Amino acid sequence: MRVDKYLWAVRYYKTRSLASTACKKGQVRVNETIAKPSKEVYPTDKITLRKNQITYTLTVNDLPPNRVGAKLVDIYRTDTTPKEAFEAQELLKYSKDYYRKKGTGRPTKKDRRDLEDFYEEDDTE
Repeated sequence: MRVDKYLWAVRYYKTRSLASTACKKGQVRVNETIAKPSKEVYPTDKITLRKNQITYTLTVNDLPPNRVGAKLVDIYRTDTTPKEAFEAQELLKYSKDYYRKKGTGRPTKKDRRDLEDFYEEDDTE
């Protein structure tokens, strides 16, 4: 089965064209080699893909006949993604909440005071 079709069938990508595009960008590796969308996958292959700043690693258990339901996905793959990848994503989400987006206007009074405190700490060292 093609790797783009497999990733679509086990619900890592919403459409097959998204899976194909990810392969073309080099975000998908099969057995540590960059995979084209037409690369064939077989049971026991190791697939590594980068999506939403998380590097997923999975092992192919079996090939599905077509797209499967979310409850049946574990039959066809074993997810070996380390927990640290998801924890780093959570930290990144919290850090983005604190800062304002670029171009949202002048700094607030609190932002200005925080900047002044930061620069005063550098001067005292």
